[in-house]
Amino acid sequence: MDWSRTSATNAYLDALKLCSKRKKERNSCEETRELESNEFISALAAGLNSKRIVEVTSEASSSTVALAAAARQTGGKLICILPEPRTLDKSQKVIQDLGLNEMVEFRAGDPVEVLPNCENIDFSLVDCNTDNYGRLFEKLDVNRKRSMVVANNLVEGRKGVEGLLKGVETMVKVQSMKRPIGKGMEITMIGKSNELGKRERSRGSHSRAQRKGQLVKKTDKSKWVFAVDERSGEEHIYRLPKSL
Repeated sequence: MDWSRTSATNAYLDALKLCSKRKKERNSCEETRELESNEFISALAAGLNSKRIVEVTSEASSSTVALAAAARQTGGKLICILPEPRTLDKSQKVIQDLGLNEMVEFRAGDPVEVLPNCENIDFSLVDCNTDNYGRLFEKLDVNRKRSMVVANNLVEGRKGVEGLLKGVETMVKVQSMKRPIGKGMEITMIGKSNELGKRERSRGSHSRAQRKGQLVKKTDKSKWVFAVDERSGEEHIYRLPKSL
């Protein structure tokens, strides 16, 4: 999958608009950090041209909206897995009210049983606010050519994705970065060793940010989003003006 700056930017702006609209309608006190995190994952999913997107969450939230925005940019589909069927109607209404029905498919039930039916996933987001979240990562069938797994609400000190993706480590390279924005988030990139290995050799002008393990750098006027050009292996950081 090639990185698309245009799709990433469009998804970022779409997520920003939709999540802000939802927050306003709910008169929510949602933290700015959470909104920024959602914009960020939307840009990542769309920039990687993710067609198969999966989220495991208790109910449709701003992250669901953000991933649906990414799916709208890529022409893909978000499968949202809800452990509790009682949250289905409420979640469907959230998506319907924002006009995102075509991009989202809800599946209610035990994620451990539902996930094996989701194959070759390009981008996944798993809420780790459960005791058995490790089993969810074990059930993920990721796209081994290029994919991302995001662990959200990961308690500090607890193990994330590393070592839990079955049948991946021996065939591809796995790289993780913890807490790129806010707290409790870990992003893991999966891809062919010879592709991700280029990142180790392509430090360039962004080496300082990479040593810090940052995917996003925020300033008063801008947000800087990390991206990898799969063809060249070069790493890029591009700016999205805060005013947008």
